[in-house]
Amino acid sequence: MFTISIVETIELTFELPDNEKQCFYEEIGQNNESTVEYQVVTGGNYDVDVQIFSPKNQRLYSEIRKQYGSHTWKADICFSNEFSTFSHKIVYMDWKIGDEKLVVPTNLAAMTMLETLSNSIHEKLKVVDDIQTHHRLRESGGRKSAEDLNERVLWWSLGQAIVMLVIFFAQVTVLKSFFSDRKNAGNRC
Repeated sequence: MFTISIVETIELTFELPDNEKQCFYEEIGQNNESTVEYQVVTGGNYDVDVQIFSPKNQRLYSEIRKQYGSHTWKADICFSNEFSTFSHKIVYMDWKIGDEKLVVPTNLAAMTMLETLSNSIHEKLKVVDDIQTHHRLRESGGRKSAEDLNERVLWWSLGQAIVMLVIFFAQVTVLKSFFSDRKNAGNRC
């Protein structure tokens, strides 16, 4: 007889263009709480505006230009990038709905060693999953920074190569002019 934990989870990574707002709505049963964790993975100053509204459109939570956060409520959530004029963002969101309560079987017999170990492994795997998610987000942000740096270095190197070629041809032209006989070139006819 195993225990079961019931929680509905929505994990999502989405692009939030500049000057835009995206809202997410989820039907939540009465007296159920929901928790959202969010983090800006890439873009601008790694910040977004976050607002949470009740079903009656009352503002329950509002943060301006946050990089990451977590909040528990009974409603829907909006992310806004309206303050940014040129920088789009990629935002990670993990929305958990319901309490993470263990569902205990109807017969309340003592748990066997196998059931106890199974529950322990389940709890530890949830921790591992959370840690991996946070590492994946940090790696994604680092990879994006490295790709941006690589692109800037590429364009700078191409610019330097073009400047070197222009200088090379200018120097060759100047050196040729030192060895050309301009006085006699006009009298050879």
